[in-house]
Amino acid sequence: MNFPFELKPNKAFDAVGFGLNAVDHLIVVPEYPAFDTKLRLLEHGQAAGGQTATAMVALQRLGLKTAYAGRFGSDPEGQFGFAALKAEDVDIEFAEVIEGARNQIAFIIVDARNGERTIIWDRDERLSYAADEAPLALASRGRVLHLDAHDPPACTRMAQAARAKGTIVSADIDNIYDGLPELLPLIDILITSREFPHRLTGIADERASLVELKARYGCAIVGLTKGKQGALVYCEGQFIESPACEVPGGCRDTTGSGDAFHAGFLYGLLNGEEVETSLRMGNAVAALKCRDLGARTALPSVSELVRFLNFPA
Repeated sequence: MNFPFELKPNKAFDAVGFGLNAVDHLIVVPEYPAFDTKLRLLEHGQAAGGQTATAMVALQRLGLKTAYAGRFGSDPEGQFGFAALKAEDVDIEFAEVIEGARNQIAFIIVDARNGERTIIWDRDERLSYAADEAPLALASRGRVLHLDAHDPPACTRMAQAARAKGTIVSADIDNIYDGLPELLPLIDILITSREFPHRLTGIADERASLVELKARYGCAIVGLTKGKQGALVYCEGQFIESPACEVPGGCRDTTGSGDAFHAGFLYGLLNGEEVETSLRMGNAVAALKCRDLGARTALPSVSELVRFLNFPA
C-alpha cells in the first residue's frame, strides 16, 4: 500500500525532531530483583537516549539529514547528552542548554535473560517548553517533523507550522498529557505504544481502538508497536501487521527499540517505500538496536539494514 500523502521535495532536512533527549544509567542484572533483596549487577554504563533525539540519530546513521530541537541541562549529564548528539552529526542549531537545569535522566534495570527493562526517570521542569517558546523556524524545514508529544501546546504550535508548509507530521506517543486532544488532529502518522490507544479510547481490543483513534482525530495512519509481536497499523480502511524481526545473537536490551522502530518506519517513507516495507524496516531497525546495551549503541547503518533484510544493494 502506498502512503496516503506526498512528501514535499527541496527541504533543508529529511527529518526534524522536537522532543526529548535523556541520559540513561543502565544496570544489567541476572534477573529482576525481588523486593527487599540484594543482587549483584552484571554490568552498568551510561548512554545517551530520549525518544526524539534517538530517532534523529537513527535516521542520521541510515544516511539521511536530520536536525533536533530540545533542551539539555547544564549539568554533566546534559553536557554528555549534548556532546553525544553533536558527535552523530545531527544538526543542533535549535538545541538549547538551560543554565542551572538538570538534564533528563533515567535509571534502567535490564534483565539479562531477555533484555527487557524497567525505567525509573526524572525530568527537570525547566526543560519544558511553553507554547510561545516552540522553535517554529525549524518546524517546516524537514520533509517530516517527528514529535514525542511532551509539552503538547508547544508540539501543537510546531505541528501547525509544519503542516502549513506541507511537512508531514509523525508522532511517537506513550502517555496521555494535558493538551493532547488539540495536537492529535494535526498528526499524519500516529504510531504509539501498545497500551496508549486503550488508555485514550477505553477500548481494549487493539484493532477497534485504532479504528476509534482514526475516527476521532483523522490521522492518515494510526498504529501501535507490540514488542516481540511486531507492529500493527490502520491505513485507508485496512489493517497491516508486520511481525518482529529476530535479534541477531539474542536481545541484550530493549531500551530505545520503540524509538528505533519509528526511525526505520520513517526511513522507508522518506525513501519512497510502501507502508508494508516501511513497517518491515521499522521492525528491523528495532531488532538491530537490541543487539547491545543502550538506546543508540547498535543502531544500524544503511548497509547493515540492507544486509539484514536481504534487500538488493
